[in-house]
Amino acid sequence: MEWHHFEYFQTLARTEHMIKSAELLSVSQPALSRSIKRLEQELGVPLFDRKGRSIVLNKYGKIFLERVNRITFELSEAKKELSEMIEPNSGEVTLGFLHTLGPSFIPELIRSFMVQFPKIKLNLVQNNSHALMKQLNSGDIDLCLVPEVHLQKRTKWTLIKSEELFITLPTTHRLAHLSELRLDQVEHDSFIFLKSGYSLRHTTDEIFSELGIMPNITFEGEEVQTIAGLIASGLGISLLPKIAEAKENKIVQIPVHSIECNRLIGVCWNEDSYLSAASQNLITHILDMYKHRT
Repeated sequence: MEWHHFEYFQTLARTEHMIKSAELLSVSQPALSRSIKRLEQELGVPLFDRKGRSIVLNKYGKIFLERVNRITFELSEAKKELSEMIEPNSGEVTLGFLHTLGPSFIPELIRSFMVQFPKIKLNLVQNNSHALMKQLNSGDIDLCLVPEVHLQKRTKWTLIKSEELFITLPTTHRLAHLSELRLDQVEHDSFIFLKSGYSLRHTTDEIFSELGIMPNITFEGEEVQTIAGLIASGLGISLLPKIAEAKENKIVQIPVHSIECNRLIGVCWNEDSYLSAASQNLITHILDMYKHRT
């Protein structure tokens, strides 16, 4: 059994199409067919059910695919480890982060990290916390900056900052001139929140629940910037983290009086996955950067 047999099998299992797989692999169709046939002969079972011109991965193929995926994954991880032993300050890391962290936190982080580790390639993924945790668990990202809400068993989360939440109003609101506000002063206003399942929505729900306030929710969105736009149009108010250029966007953000109103942001990674030297360097850099700011 040769290594290219695994690659050919994985591709064919993914496409279930002989011609398409041959094109992706840059081999002839007969060569691909012979390779799969030799693999099946060596294993002693068919891996695909052939129905006319179509092929479908069968039960034996599905079992074998799980093992092949593990083998190729382990080989990839071994290559990374060996590469990092030779050059520990190079490599690549993919960082996921919340949309609200984009305007200020992320540029500062990238700038300082690249000064210290110029040979490390940093890929960025922006999404909501629920989606980021899915991407972390699937291995699509290496680290993410998220609240503690959606954590799962085998994830490690370390606090880096406390992010204040503000009562966010249109500049035309009757209370927009105040320097502080209590939430009971706006409890009868129309509210615009993120949809249920988002970490920020979980936080705001908890805050209102603790105060015994049932907010009148008129709109639910998927992005903070969209909610800010609806607020600027006078369609409601919200409880949001700091938004860059709020005044220019015709909104004001007023601190909440008498209660602690914030969410905790941390750096998170999967303990079951191999943590590259590049990822470890980024974690250390983030923690060092913010250890005096929490």
